Amino acid sequence: MELNERAKNISPSPTLSIDAKAKQMLAEGAKVINFGAGEPDFDTPESIKQAAVKAIDKGMTKYTPVAGIPPLKEALIKKFEVDNNLHYKPSQIVVSAGAKHSLYNAFMVLCQPGDEVLLPAPYWVSYLEQIKLTGAFPLIVQTREENGFKLTPQELRSALTDRTRLIVLNSPSNPTGAVYTKDELKALGEVLLESNIAVISDEIYEKLIYDGEKHVSIAQLNPGLKEKTVIINGVSKAYAMTGWRIGYAAAPAEVAKAMTDLQSHSTSNPTSIAQVAAQAAIEGPQDEAGKMVEQFDKRRKYMVERLQAMPGLSCNLPKGAFYVFPSIKGLMGKSYQGKKINGASDLASIILDDVQVAIVPGVAFGDDGCFRLSYATSMGNIKEGLDRIEGVLKDLT
Repeated sequence: MELNERAKNISPSPTLSIDAKAKQMLAEGAKVINFGAGEPDFDTPESIKQAAVKAIDKGMTKYTPVAGIPPLKEALIKKFEVDNNLHYKPSQIVVSAGAKHSLYNAFMVLCQPGDEVLLPAPYWVSYLEQIKLTGAFPLIVQTREENGFKLTPQELRSALTDRTRLIVLNSPSNPTGAVYTKDELKALGEVLLESNIAVISDEIYEKLIYDGEKHVSIAQLNPGLKEKTVIINGVSKAYAMTGWRIGYAAAPAEVAKAMTDLQSHSTSNPTSIAQVAAQAAIEGPQDEAGKMVEQFDKRRKYMVERLQAMPGLSCNLPKGAFYVFPSIKGLMGKSYQGKKINGASDLASIILDDVQVAIVPGVAFGDDGCFRLSYATSMGNIKEGLDRIEGVLKDLT
């Protein structure tokens, strides 16, 4: 059968591909250290799991309203009020099968062929592919390591054209761990208020922040910005619930209705049992999430200290999420056992094939001068994996 052009242009997720290859090597007996995973290595808290068990026992196994059960929507409304000082109605909340699904819904109802979507790079891999699926054009704006990989108002203003329809903001960021401050978002917001551009604000790592930083949503800064913004979030990262597949969006009512209508014809409601579990996560004790952040913080500091000491690497200290994004500019043109390094893709292949460590090259995120390491793995794995990477770097010529 002949595939259409849209299908032919979809690229597989490099992060999932690398993760799958690492797991295959593990199954074949290799002692692989996997820094590619984008999920916490902690189990879902017991109270959340028990809420799901009780839901099954009560027969909560049928269809639900497309955009989510009312108790979960009310829990999310309260969460936005308490955490973000934002006020939404149930009609403005859409619960989907993961934050990735929420993003897809938002792109599909906001973009059309010929539109430009401003995408700061480095970016999360699926933004690019989802934008392309709408027929819109991803307008990539490269941010700078020396500026913490954050978009500046000047860069934003110079990138805008009369075809720009949308901008994607991701704070805390995957892959860089960058966190925009309130002042930085206000400065970007001033530019956006001058235009007719919508904002998709991906805040999935909202609760994974370090060094006393505070999460700020661009939607909370100004009523005008709120009316331009679709917030994307979910329970996967903060509550170690990646497999439960619950994400959610908060949006202007007409956008939320369009997202709900689209979802009604694609997936219908997200899983009923997982919705009950998500409600328990949102409404329940937050201490387990806090303990997880404490462990991530220790790993983050250790990993950055080690990477900064390795020859040819530079590495910012991330303020959020659970990734580091070191630059390999000092390694360009060097070789390892006859294999030349022209980018992070070359280095990633060498490291996986020769010392069985899985890292994600930055080409997946729009910057092949860097690579991503996840510290959502044990300290033992981090130490062993970094030892192996350091061994490779010391042998470069």
